[in-house]
Amino acid sequence: MRSQLLGLARLMLASFRDLAPIILVIFVFQVFVLQQPFPNLGEVIPGLILVVVGLTFFVQGLELGLFPLGEDMAQAFAKKGNLWALLSFAFCLGFGTTAAEPALIAVAKEAAEAAAEGGVLAREAEAMRNYAMGLRITVALSVGAALVLGVIRILKGWPLPYIIVGGYILVAFMTVFAPDEIIGVAYDSGGVTTSTITVPLVTALGVGLATVIRGRNPMIDGFGLIAMASLSPMIFVMVYGIVLGWIG
Repeated sequence: MRSQLLGLARLMLASFRDLAPIILVIFVFQVFVLQQPFPNLGEVIPGLILVVVGLTFFVQGLELGLFPLGEDMAQAFAKKGNLWALLSFAFCLGFGTTAAEPALIAVAKEAAEAAAEGGVLAREAEAMRNYAMGLRITVALSVGAALVLGVIRILKGWPLPYIIVGGYILVAFMTVFAPDEIIGVAYDSGGVTTSTITVPLVTALGVGLATVIRGRNPMIDGFGLIAMASLSPMIFVMVYGIVLGWIG
């Protein structure tokens, strides 16, 4: 019992060390630049403790559960030899994790409210809810499609830089034609997809798949799915904006 408590204390100390740069930046700017005391210090300190505890358990949960599970499932599908089952799993994994991503939910809600305030969308609860849901589904579909393409890339051995460079050229081209009010949302959508839920499982999928396939190097072929999952939402959301423009 004592050794377990010591191990937990070491993990929390490591989490605090990881958070230390952020804490230091906030402290320096609050005290020396703004020259103001911390507001609600009695709430800030307990909140910081909760963040350290939450981060500790979250990281341990990833290492004990999500990473091994993702790798085992990817290897099992690859060994089974059913390509369609593997691609279906990749799509459903990308779609499901992205649709449940808290960061995406928050951004979609903010985008709907901003669109209503800007006059792009009717300021009605149902219209805003439909807009946010449409944005979430679009981004989730894009990540699912990106993982399918990423799995095919690992199976075929396609060079990752060609796909990434070609994708960003397409993003730049579409930016010219997409409505101005959707461009910023599209670019931000690429970032919010790679967050707490999506990243661990997607990384585990790529590494697990590259490990079991003969001739593939996990370090070379196993990574890159996150980059593709960040790229595809920009394209899909701009298409979403263009389609809404046509319908409207």
